[in-house]
Amino acid sequence: MVSTIPTKVSFKAQMLLAREDAIIQSVNRLLAEKGFEAMTVDEVAADVGIAKASLYKHFPSKEDLAAAAMVSVMRRAQAFLNALPAEASAMDKLRSVVTWTMGLKLAGEMPSLPSQNSSLRITLMGNTDYMDGLMDVSDRLGAWIEAAQTQGAINPKLPPIAVLYTLYARACDPVLEFLKMGELYSNDEIIALVLSTCFEGLETR
Repeated sequence: MVSTIPTKVSFKAQMLLAREDAIIQSVNRLLAEKGFEAMTVDEVAADVGIAKASLYKHFPSKEDLAAAAMVSVMRRAQAFLNALPAEASAMDKLRSVVTWTMGLKLAGEMPSLPSQNSSLRITLMGNTDYMDGLMDVSDRLGAWIEAAQTQGAINPKLPPIAVLYTLYARACDPVLEFLKMGELYSNDEIIALVLSTCFEGLETR
């Protein structure tokens, strides 16, 4: 008979996991603030409060550090999609997702996307966890986009892939930062403004 008693995680293992979580949170924040190219491993180690050599025991390269942060965000996105009400309309789900991503951006929790020629992009392309998550999120958003077009909420003449990239772009929209720098609007007001300009442009004419 196989025992069903859960294996107790050792204190050392718990400490290692806690340290990795702290590292990923630090990397996520630095990627949001500075981007991959400007972020350094020394900054991450100093921010977490560990030696650079200790950092490399968890993640062997700067690319691996950033990829772990991107995977973490992708998992958060999947969890958010899973929590959306099943009965909500496709358009409401899309608006909720875009609202959530812009909220992360304004809170400094959305890593800047890597450039086309970035070594991080190459690493992400070979990261199964990230790519599987990206495909899952893209497939679900794509299905909602097509449903919204069928229901007349989004212009059916627009290619679904163009709509998808338009929505993804809100996660790194510089308009959010510019409006926040102006200090004229709250985060909620900024999100409402950008939501309006985004979704009204996608509506059926």
